[in-house]
Parts: sequence; structure tokens; C-alpha cells
Amino acid sequence: QVQLVESGGGLVQAGGSLRLSCVASGRTFDTGTYALGWFRQAPGKEREFVAGITWSGGITYYGDSVKGRFTISRDNAKNTVYLQMNSLKPEDTAAYYCALNRGSIVTVGRVYDYWGRGTQVTVSS
Repeated sequence: QVQLVESGGGLVQAGGSLRLSCVASGRTFDTGTYALGWFRQAPGKEREFVAGITWSGGITYYGDSVKGRFTISRDNAKNTVYLQMNSLKPEDTAAYYCALNRGSIVTVGRVYDYWGRGTQVTVSS
């Protein structure tokens, strides 16, 4: 079993920055292929893939709406994945979730095996 806990959300003005963290616990990731993904969902909208990273090789992939503004990274020693969000826009307002997939980076949320409870990001104009 795996537990994922997100933190770092909050209220920020447009143009500002936030860094989200996702700490994974419950098992080790020293075997097999895993990918951590960040998703977001705003009220009344569908869940959207934001960014993903492979646990071992650090390969990254981004959704089109955040390319060039967001950066995903990992610290294997801390079992933590980060999402650095710069140049935030009001349309980035959403609940942000991290998720773990026992496989490669996938942009479809239903493929992921484990999910955190989310952290709210609100960007004011």
C-alpha cells in the first residue's frame, strides 16, 4: 500500500509562484518502474494532467497549458516529488493531486493506482 500526501498549496496573486510537494510512503520504489503524476481539477471541469516524472530516470512530461511555467522534480532520498509553479494565472486555480502509476508516465488519470487527497491552489487576478 502507498500513501501520498500533498502540501504547499495556497492563495497567490497572478504572476506569483508556489511549490507543491508530494511525499510518498508505505513502500520503497527501488524495484520496478514507477511514475508520479500531478493532476488538477477545478470546479465544474474535468481532471487535467499537469506533469509527470519517472521515479528512476527522471524523465518528465508536461501538459500543454503549463509548459515553460511549471517544473516537476523528485528527491528519491526523501520519496518526494515537487511541482514548482511559476507565472501563475487565475486559470491555474484548482485542487492539485499527485498520483502514482506502476508504469510509465500516462496522462490519463484512471490508470494511476494511488492518489493523494489534494492541495488547493488559488490564483487571484
